[in-house]
Amino acid sequence: MRILQQCIYFPPEVGGLESHAFHLCRELVRQGHAVTMVTSRSLPGVPARETMDGVDVVRTWFPARNPAGWAAHTFASIPTALPLARAADIVHAQTFASAPPGMVAKRLYGKPLVLTLHTSHFLRMAKKAVWRGVLRSIIRAADHLLAASEEIRDVALGLWPHPHAEALTNGVDTDLFRPTTPALPREEGRYRIVAPRRLFEKNGVEYLVRALPLLRAKLDVTAVIIGDGPLRGRLEALARELGVADHVRFLGARPNTEMPGLLASADAVVIPSLMEATSVAALEAMSCEVPVAASDVGGLPEIIDEDVGTLFRPADPEDMAQRVSALLRRSDRQQLGQRARERVVKHWSLERLARRHAEIYAELLHGAR
Repeated sequence: MRILQQCIYFPPEVGGLESHAFHLCRELVRQGHAVTMVTSRSLPGVPARETMDGVDVVRTWFPARNPAGWAAHTFASIPTALPLARAADIVHAQTFASAPPGMVAKRLYGKPLVLTLHTSHFLRMAKKAVWRGVLRSIIRAADHLLAASEEIRDVALGLWPHPHAEALTNGVDTDLFRPTTPALPREEGRYRIVAPRRLFEKNGVEYLVRALPLLRAKLDVTAVIIGDGPLRGRLEALARELGVADHVRFLGARPNTEMPGLLASADAVVIPSLMEATSVAALEAMSCEVPVAASDVGGLPEIIDEDVGTLFRPADPEDMAQRVSALLRRSDRQQLGQRARERVVKHWSLERLARRHAEIYAELLHGAR
């Protein structure tokens, strides 16, 4: 099949959505499909067109990282996307903000449109009356609706009862994210937790920093935070204020290829999100056989339980410290990690994810409905 995908952000951008879109496209190419991705020139110096692991990537103008900028980019990309859509069999929009070109292609050329809803942005906007009608129109336009978590699917169905909607958890490259040699040296008698989180409010890293003094009162533990964002200065200042600056490292953003070794350096990975769809970072840690402690929000309870880690109340440093310390003390942490990887391989591998997408595309293409 010839598949046209559209997503506002794409590598070398770093994040869960970007990782999902890239790995899905690459796996579809591996399975014999031709894939083109229309995305934004959101980073300076990226080429307007290139091929990444067999995926034809086309980048268009991008004015700003805010709702107005997303909308301007998406509508400005329509002239670029339409000729590509006309030559494609299927059009797939990753996120509601990327849907307008596919909606136009469906109207003009009758191309089947698949829409995937990701991230907490959708959940926030779905609560606002001014956006509900817009989101309803976008959801209705899709021939098949996918959601990164059951929570997102249910919110979407509350806007419009789509007859072909399903929750489909993001996939993991289990060949890349696998048990490997730790990238950071082990420190005898000391535990290490790793938080692969971009430094934005919704990711809750502030509460991990606030929990660290409470954790250190129970155990000798250090934290490594992998990711960057506008809150970095504030979080570093908070660590100094709480007296834990010497026990937390901010590594900044790191490429995907470095992440398996960094994750393997952890005794546990912590995902302290305040809002979350299904965390790709959590799944990647699980795929590396690392137990995960995560906030009990969004789609995280759909992938994490006491068999592979633990859950804590969001925005609650005391509960986080208690749960994480209990996880670190468990004598069966190695078995938790092994079960975590088995779970990811069984349910959320990229191969399974791409094959399900291909099944959906084939049903639409051949008029099964």
